[in-house]
Amino acid sequence: MTESYVLNSAAHTYISCSNQPASYRHVHSSLMMGNVETLDWDLVLQFDSGPLELDIASTIEKSITDRTNIYGQVLTPPDSCASSPVSSSEEEDTIVFVSTTFFPGALLNALPSDLVLLSSDSVFFYVHRHVLLGASENGFNSLLLSTPGTDLSPVGRVVRVPESSAELNIVLHAIYGMSCAHYSPSFESLVSSLAVMNTYGIPIKKHVTRYTPLYNLLLFHAPLYPIELYTLAASYDLYDLAIPTSSHLLSFSLASLTDEMADRIGPRYLKHLFFLHIGRSDALRRLLLPPPNPHPPTATCDFTEQKKLTRAWALASAYFAWDSRPDLSTSSLESALAPLGEQLSCDQCKLVWQERIKTLIVQWSVVKVCSYTSVSGLTLKVFQRTI
Repeated sequence: MTESYVLNSAAHTYISCSNQPASYRHVHSSLMMGNVETLDWDLVLQFDSGPLELDIASTIEKSITDRTNIYGQVLTPPDSCASSPVSSSEEEDTIVFVSTTFFPGALLNALPSDLVLLSSDSVFFYVHRHVLLGASENGFNSLLLSTPGTDLSPVGRVVRVPESSAELNIVLHAIYGMSCAHYSPSFESLVSSLAVMNTYGIPIKKHVTRYTPLYNLLLFHAPLYPIELYTLAASYDLYDLAIPTSSHLLSFSLASLTDEMADRIGPRYLKHLFFLHIGRSDALRRLLLPPPNPHPPTATCDFTEQKKLTRAWALASAYFAWDSRPDLSTSSLESALAPLGEQLSCDQCKLVWQERIKTLIVQWSVVKVCSYTSVSGLTLKVFQRTI
């Protein structure tokens, strides 16, 4: 038995007629053949008026399934990674470090940069060849006079140097007369940069003079590294830097000097350092020597009574002369001498005592830097500066 289907317009699906009565199939065949006029309507109307038992839900589900199977399985979208071609060797980004001051296009000179210095830690410095040659006395250690060790690039010659970027940055700032204080270089980098300048034939005395940027930067570290900075100044004969640095060495113990430090300082600056300490101590003894001036005798305090004032001052002077230190402060002097005056019974003697202390404080405060002093009866020059 062949199976045929009719279209149910309500459900828009196909309904099977294989299990229907013969009269139904006859009506169906007449409809399919187009013989609507010869159709026996009495036969049509004899069907049971009851509802047609059809499982519409299952029929609809079957129809949707059949139509889905017409196109096969639903395709899932391919993986995004699988659809993209994967290169066998991925291209990596190249990071290049360039100086924030000496970069391409920096307005450091009227001419564009024609030389690139590459530090040991791979930092590029774009500079001018004629500026470096003008500042160097040996052709920048002969690196700019010969081609070995250089590479060609679109921006000019690339010269590799063994110094770090911190050292090279300080040296280049000194050559161009600029301050690198905003980089806050360490004291160790400043010390090594002077050695680099010496290697590349750059005169240190010319770039480390009073009021130059590098001079001010070195002097800034004097309170924290006094002996190290004094040794550095002495090794390069930087007299203008050694003098202000020596004022921070008043509390330095000369017994702690090592042989290596003494060799680097040299005899000349070592003599200045010793005379600084000895001269300050000798100057304090000389300032303490004169006693307070006596006041006119009164009924209660004559010249004999004022001898107590002289003995008290001599006792205090002997104490400071025995334990005198170059770094003795004016406040220490005043706090040690002022209480002794309170033990005097005469009011005028107390006033004289206070006036003598004030004079001593003023005289001691102006003894700031001593380069030479008197030793064993030898008269030498003494430099004093008012603060």
